[in-house]
Amino acid sequence: MATVTGRREAAPLRTGAGRARAGARGRRAPDAGAPSRATRTVVLGVVGVLFALPLVAMVEFSLRTAGGYGLDHWAAILAPENARTYRNLFAGVTNSLVLAVATVAIMLALLVPTMVLVRLRLPHLQRALELVCLLPITIPAIVLVVGLAPVYSVVARVFGSDAWTLALAYGVLVLPYAYRAIAANLAAVDAVTLAEAARTLGAGWPTVVVRVILPNLRRGLLAASLISVAVVLGEYTIASLLNRANLQTAVVQVSKSDPYVAVIFAMLALALGFVLLFVMGRASAARPGRKS
Repeated sequence: MATVTGRREAAPLRTGAGRARAGARGRRAPDAGAPSRATRTVVLGVVGVLFALPLVAMVEFSLRTAGGYGLDHWAAILAPENARTYRNLFAGVTNSLVLAVATVAIMLALLVPTMVLVRLRLPHLQRALELVCLLPITIPAIVLVVGLAPVYSVVARVFGSDAWTLALAYGVLVLPYAYRAIAANLAAVDAVTLAEAARTLGAGWPTVVVRVILPNLRRGLLAASLISVAVVLGEYTIASLLNRANLQTAVVQVSKSDPYVAVIFAMLALALGFVLLFVMGRASAARPGRKS
C-alpha cells in the first residue's frame, strides 16, 4: 500500500514538472537577429520619404506660377481656349482607357480558359504553358517591337491603324503578370478537387468551369485585370515605335511645349495606379460572403 501510495503521490509531481518543461519550451526566447521596433520604424520611414519626395516635387512643380503658387496650370487643362492645345493629350487618355479594356478582355478570353483546361485535363503541359506565358518578361520591349512590326503591317491592312490594335501586342506584354496572379489563385483553391467533386455530383464541364471554377478565381482574375490595366497605362516603348498614340506618348509630346501639364497628367496616372493597387489589396483581403 505504501508503494502504491508513493507512486500516486509522485505522479502529480512528475506531471507538474512536465508542465513546467512544456511551459519553458513554449516560452522561447525572442530571435536575436530580428530588428527592433525602432529599426523597423526608421527603415520604413526612410523608404517612405524616398517614395514621397518625387511625388511632393511633382506637386510643387505643378503649382508654380509667375507670382508664387496657385492652381493656374490645373485650371488651364479644362479651359475652353486650350481645348485645341491639349486635344492630343485627351485623345491619348481615351486611347489608353480603350486599350486597357481591350487588353483585359483579350487576356481573360485567351488565358483563363487555357489555364483551366491545362490544370484540369492536360497537367503535363503545365510547364510548357508557364514557359510560354513568362517568356515576354525576359524579352526587352524594343526586341518585341522588332518582331511585331511585320505583324502590324498586316494588322494595319486588315483592321486599320487605330490605337486599339495595340491591344494585340499588350495582350502578349501582360501575359507574365496575369499568369502568375491566376496561377496562384488556381493553386490556392485546388481546382482539380473542386472539378472532381462537381463531376461526381453530375455537373457537365461547362457547369464546372462557369459555376464552380470561375467564382473561386475572382480574386486572381481581379488581380490580373488590375495589373494589366496598370501595365497598359504606363507603356510607352511599343506605342511610340509603332506610331500609335496613348497616354504616355501624348505626355511626352505635351512636355515639349508645356511641362506643367505633362507633370499633372503623370501624377494623375500614378494616382490611378495607386487606386488600382489599393482596390486589388482590399479585394484580396476581403472576407468571404455569407455562409449558407
